[in-house]
Amino acid sequence: MRLRLLLVVVAALLLGAALPAWAWEDYEKGPNAPIITVPAEPASPKKRLPYFGAMVDVGVPDGLIGSVVARPWKWLRLSGGGGSNSISRGWRTGITFLPWTAGPSASFEYGHYQDGNANPLAKKIIGGSFDGSPLLERVGYDYLNAHLGLDFGSRRVVFFVHGGVTLVRGQIHNVEAAIRNATSQAGAGSGTTEVVVPQEPTVKAIGSSVKLGLIVYIW
Repeated sequence: MRLRLLLVVVAALLLGAALPAWAWEDYEKGPNAPIITVPAEPASPKKRLPYFGAMVDVGVPDGLIGSVVARPWKWLRLSGGGGSNSISRGWRTGITFLPWTAGPSASFEYGHYQDGNANPLAKKIIGGSFDGSPLLERVGYDYLNAHLGLDFGSRRVVFFVHGGVTLVRGQIHNVEAAIRNATSQAGAGSGTTEVVVPQEPTVKAIGSSVKLGLIVYIW
């Protein structure tokens, strides 16, 4: 009897060693074993880009401009603000397209500077020998920018360099006074010649322009 029992135990051990591991797993689980599932971790939502911010930039012919910035979509930026060109105060509005949120950009802006006296600025640039000109007593203009550029950063802080072409339009004032001054300084004429300008001329010019700027998004 003992010998038979020993043979049965040895046979059972050999059979268990011969069975694959999956057979024992199925046997242990059984047909009614509960299936435990581990829920996957939910994907963390992407943080939205801030919508509103403040911008400051400096350039030609823009001058120094401070603006409020709105970004309704990551590829579009709107701006509006005011500043100075060292002659008078003005304002500017603009729209910028950013196809990849950051990097290459295209901007279109329209601005206006009211009439101001440019003689003090001209004297600083030219020097003490400059006595002033009637043509510079009222200097103001409208301008339209078409710029391409690079914008570095996309979330909270953005630094940009923009450049392209600008159309400037303005009127020349005090032409008659300038001609009289030039005539008197040259010693020509006896006062019998009178110059009449029926309408102040309008001047348009297209030239290159560039500006540097910084944006800080707040909310």
